[in-house]
Amino acid sequence: MNCPLCSSAKTFEFSIIKDKKYYRCRVCSLIYLDSKNYISEKEEKTIYDYHENNPDDLNYRKFLSRLAEPLEQHLPKNAKGLDFGCGPGPTLSLMFEEKEHEMRLFDKFYHPDESILSESYDFIVMTEVIEHLKNPSFVLNQLHSLLKERGYLGIMTKLYSEKIDFKKWYYATDPTHICFYSKETFRWLCGELPLKLLFSDQDNVVILGKD
Repeated sequence: MNCPLCSSAKTFEFSIIKDKKYYRCRVCSLIYLDSKNYISEKEEKTIYDYHENNPDDLNYRKFLSRLAEPLEQHLPKNAKGLDFGCGPGPTLSLMFEEKEHEMRLFDKFYHPDESILSESYDFIVMTEVIEHLKNPSFVLNQLHSLLKERGYLGIMTKLYSEKIDFKKWYYATDPTHICFYSKETFRWLCGELPLKLLFSDQDNVVILGKD
């Protein structure tokens, strides 16, 4: 199975967890689940329906602020943003609206208005989304094309490092998580799109900028 991010065939079997096979790419360092082990979209949505992402939850807002605060430092006043994969309880979009930015929402299950993906944006955010994408190459190139000149892409996903025991990693046990990114993956991505790596907390926040 070729890498779903860079399409390279230079991959190797990385891990097996409960009969699920994972590969790693030698080119972009992405770790990804064998497509034979994907759950159905119906099963996927059922899991998302149980998520309790409430805009009034201060702890959830604090979690999202790990991306919102450093990204806000780069944004012009009254910027236009897209919350891609916003889920059933959009919260980050509200946080940016409170800063007087204009926001759009897209989610294939909960806000599936495709016309949103024909507009252009000063910034796009993806919080706990990129690890779910079956075709990250297509989606990331699409979002890159929607960014205005000097636009920003803010991503939240748990970063894999060699210090992590993948077989015991909680992030890999979620059946909806099929792609796992590292610092090396984002370095490759920056050169490919191209984008600049403007910020990373080395844990789960990455901000990329478009010239």
